[in-house]
Amino acid sequence: MQFWFEFASTYSYPAALRVETLARQRGVPLEWKGFLLGPIFQAQGWNDSPFNLFPIQGRYMWRDLERVCADLELPFRRPSQFPRNSVLAARVACRFAGEPWQPDFVRAVFRANFAEDRDIAQPVVLEHCLKALGLPGTELLDQARSPDCKTLLRARTEQAVALGIFGAPTFIVDEELFWGNDRLEAALAWATRRAKPGC
Repeated sequence: MQFWFEFASTYSYPAALRVETLARQRGVPLEWKGFLLGPIFQAQGWNDSPFNLFPIQGRYMWRDLERVCADLELPFRRPSQFPRNSVLAARVACRFAGEPWQPDFVRAVFRANFAEDRDIAQPVVLEHCLKALGLPGTELLDQARSPDCKTLLRARTEQAVALGIFGAPTFIVDEELFWGNDRLEAALAWATRRAKPGC
């Protein structure tokens, strides 16, 4: 199963903190796919998050996210700035996809944004997330700033568009697309059925 996430995405936060455990319980291999929603929104004529463009929807989302996090016993603190620039964090996630520490880094960045109200656009915050994992934060961020990494993230976002992704989190099993944190269990159930002989 592919897990497509955006670090600025509200519902990607609870999904990121629970997807690995649930996938492991089901025996479903997991791929982490960081990308950017901004270009996708811009293609639809939006210059901001729809939760900001449509205040009624935004008010509902924040209250709903509070409920979701409370139910999952996840810490939550509404970010003082939303959405935050997630480009550098996404570059790290793309550049080091497949590294054993990538899921821990992803969760650390989400916690920084949605549990600690720290500005993930600031390199010092990302460096702290990396160093807390025992990694050379400065060196890894330097690699993530390279032109090749910029191209990699652009290609990843273009791939998301080609797959029909329009929001985050999105889960893809084969060619089936499941959108939203509340569709995680459905995606895993689909993946489990597909893995059975004769399905």
